[in-house]
Amino acid sequence: MRLRLIPDQTNIDFFKAARVTFGASVVALILSIAAFFAFGLNYGIDFRGGTTIRTEAVEPVDVSAYREALVPLELGDVSITEVFDPGFDDDQNVASIRIQAQDGAESVEAETIDAVRAALQEVAPSLEFAAVESVGPTVSQELIRSAIYAVLGAIAAIVIYIWLRFEWQFAVGGIVALVHDVGLTIGLFSLLQIRFDLAIIAALLTIVGYSINDTVVVFDRVRENLRKYKVMPLVDVLNLSANETLSRTMMTSGTTLLALLALLALGGDVIRGFVFAITWGILVGTYSSIYIAKNIVLMLGVKRDWSKKNPATGGRYADVEAD
Repeated sequence: MRLRLIPDQTNIDFFKAARVTFGASVVALILSIAAFFAFGLNYGIDFRGGTTIRTEAVEPVDVSAYREALVPLELGDVSITEVFDPGFDDDQNVASIRIQAQDGAESVEAETIDAVRAALQEVAPSLEFAAVESVGPTVSQELIRSAIYAVLGAIAAIVIYIWLRFEWQFAVGGIVALVHDVGLTIGLFSLLQIRFDLAIIAALLTIVGYSINDTVVVFDRVRENLRKYKVMPLVDVLNLSANETLSRTMMTSGTTLLALLALLALGGDVIRGFVFAITWGILVGTYSSIYIAKNIVLMLGVKRDWSKKNPATGGRYADVEAD
């Protein structure tokens, strides 16, 4: 017997409450923009500037103990990760510690570095600093610009792809869905003040790819059904297509979420922000592919060529024209 989370045949009217779902999304997007301007983002060291310290010790790295030892120093945003490498010796335990710039300074002062070393040596007496590197405000600003260009470039490339593959109405629906997903994710990070660093940019790019993949699957089925049902109203074609792909959508999202929830629970603090962003992105991406992208296509309208003698028989979708 096959496991069926969703029946093979469903007849859900996704447009029954279209005004409510679409209106709620518009309100949520406006609130996300307002949260961004009101609270800003809690930028991590990548965007704020700071110092990265590479430590080596004979004792095994205890990230929790390292973090607790640095709490009394009140250094602000501190990121600690253990570094693994097959080339390390058995007694070579390496960690990377990133400390945000203090009081607008370009890097952490030498006195602060000495205090960090002393605090960590209380946990691991053999600990030494193998390297100390600083990221200044200029580099941080360049990283912010590069991150923005990366996200916008990815969205632009996807829009061009959809525009070439489908009609322009589908491209508009896809771009609105992407803006919705990215906007709500940034708004949530702004509202909750979760650390926003380069890992989150990678998560945003992953969300963009996942969301558009789900949307393209639905659009493909819409295109097939537009060829198959020449006289069926557009709203019914969109509903039929969403129902036919619903099982695939839920299985894909569900299995992905299982892995992400495991990482959220067991992955630790280092990747929690990244995993949280992707988890949220999959939820809103699945929602937008059903309730946002198709709503835009329905609003813009797709008019089929009625000049054929028997419109109930097959035809080419290339004959579809915009209203």
